[in-house]
Amino acid sequence: MIEVYFDGLCQPVNPGGIACYAFVVKKDGKTIQSDYGVAAEPFSKDATNNVAEYTALVKALEWLLANSTISGKVEIKSDSQLVVKQLSGEYKVKAKRIIPLYKKVLLLRSKFKDIEIKWVPREENKEADRLTNKAYAKAVQDNPDYLDRIFSD
Repeated sequence: MIEVYFDGLCQPVNPGGIACYAFVVKKDGKTIQSDYGVAAEPFSKDATNNVAEYTALVKALEWLLANSTISGKVEIKSDSQLVVKQLSGEYKVKAKRIIPLYKKVLLLRSKFKDIEIKWVPREENKEADRLTNKAYAKAVQDNPDYLDRIFSD
């Protein structure tokens, strides 16, 4: 079985900070892929934690498709109640910046035979959470001028 954990954050403010995503793919309990990065233009209206969460899921599903892991069971796990409940149809998607990402997830998800997206407590999503923080630290380190924007507000 394939397990995917994903997470997103937007720091130091949400919205309008630096939105970062991360995902971890495990097969039989062993990590086979992980990735992280910036999800949207930093300090823009699109830099939100929800954009980061959806970006993480899109990137994870794209990786799974590119690596032919669509035939077996796939469990997607997130500590974002909003994303999980929107994808289950329990919550409506209202934010305009989320709609294209939501549609992309639905399209990607439809290519899998057996896929389930479920909520997990934050403690079970530590690895993806750690990677989002790593992405944020790297973004600031690679772009020292971001510090001026962060501390000028």
